[in-house]
Amino acid sequence: MSDLWAALCLVAVIEGLFLFIAPGAWKRAAEQLLNLPDARVRRIGGVILALGAVSLWLVRG
Repeated sequence: MSDLWAALCLVAVIEGLFLFIAPGAWKRAAEQLLNLPDARVRRIGGVILALGAVSLWLVRG
């Protein structure tokens, strides 16, 4: 369970880092996502989810 919390904390650190270093780029990216259809955003999310799961499996395996 502590690994899960550590992973979530790392996600927060990375997200915060992007917001801190390049807030304008982050806003533009978020704005572009708002203009995409839901199905496309869902596909992008699925690809990111799959890549993250495979990467985790490779690192932890």
